[in-house]
Amino acid sequence: MINSRYMSSTNSKNIFIPVIALIFIGVVMVYSSTALLSVNKYGTGFHYLWSHLFTVFIGFVAMLIVSRLDYQKLRPLGTVMLAVSFILLLAVFLPGIGLTANGARRWIRLWPTTFQPSELAKIAMVLFLADYMDKNKHRMKNLVHGFLIPIAIMLTFQLAIIFQPDFGAVMSLGILTVGLLFLGGVTLRPLFAIILVALPGIFMLVKFFPYRWKRVTCFLDPWQDSLGCGFQLVQSFIAFGNGYVTGVGIGSGRQKLAFLPEIHTDFIFSLIGEELGFLGVVAVIGLFLWLLIKGIMVALETDDPFSHYLALGLTLMIGSQVIINLAVTIGLAPTKGLPLPLISYGGSSLLINMIAIGILLNISGRNDRMKMERRGRPDVQAAHVSQRRGR
Repeated sequence: MINSRYMSSTNSKNIFIPVIALIFIGVVMVYSSTALLSVNKYGTGFHYLWSHLFTVFIGFVAMLIVSRLDYQKLRPLGTVMLAVSFILLLAVFLPGIGLTANGARRWIRLWPTTFQPSELAKIAMVLFLADYMDKNKHRMKNLVHGFLIPIAIMLTFQLAIIFQPDFGAVMSLGILTVGLLFLGGVTLRPLFAIILVALPGIFMLVKFFPYRWKRVTCFLDPWQDSLGCGFQLVQSFIAFGNGYVTGVGIGSGRQKLAFLPEIHTDFIFSLIGEELGFLGVVAVIGLFLWLLIKGIMVALETDDPFSHYLALGLTLMIGSQVIINLAVTIGLAPTKGLPLPLISYGGSSLLINMIAIGILLNISGRNDRMKMERRGRPDVQAAHVSQRRGR
């Protein structure tokens, strides 16, 4: 199946290789970070590993299926997915459906796992905006069609998410929407205006919620309360410091022994720094750069506006999450509950990102077929003749 016509090209393989490498690293790190926790909680060291592998399997199947379908048929699904994701965002507040963890209500109960609707909202927003920007490409300079309508939709979703509360998802959705509009050629003045207007709103959302403001003050100086609000960030620094150049070895990290909370999700990059060292950190960053550069190349090579915006949006969706997560773990941004794509434990993020990769593979395959058609390769022409006769 991997040798399908959508993955046989060099570009598709160049996307597929870093994805598989990152998922493999994630599986190893998830097991390393959860084995002891799993024993203490479930009596076996493999509970979290099996759960993660189950999601990897489902995600891998979904990625391959999406990579083989005609992604152009996804165009009308963008609006449908937006509506469904919004309903699910509201459903998390319903008793018996929504799940609460650490004071947040962000998940929907699905056997044998849970699902986070805000992850679906991100890819739905990308699909919707790619279709919307293509259909309105001659009106994107218009204030109403190019700015007010997509921003109003974004704010509606952000309003639903902020009450969960999930400030990290609110920021991610804002970066994704504004970034894609910017890349789509929207007039810069209203974009800068919305950013200036948003800054006081962001400040109030942080300042008037003590736990968020505390995160900011501890981010600025985590050592002032190293056993309190700065504990997680300080322990992350210690993890990176323990790793030195080559790391302490897989399974030998100490920060996962109840020192660093959420080490298998939001702070799994810290464990990579401790157990694989500076070399492991560089390797992971290099793999992400490889993936993101190839995603941008796929977007630049396509001659279809919808495919162009879709590839850019999916790459931006993954890249923004990577940048935010890495910035948090190394102390360049306040702590947020945002997993590291393709690596962290967490079914919703992994599944949605693998679907996004599948769409990128699909667009890449289309680009390669278009190139071969332009070159007039006899084998491609023969294949098209054969397909026409078959019809």
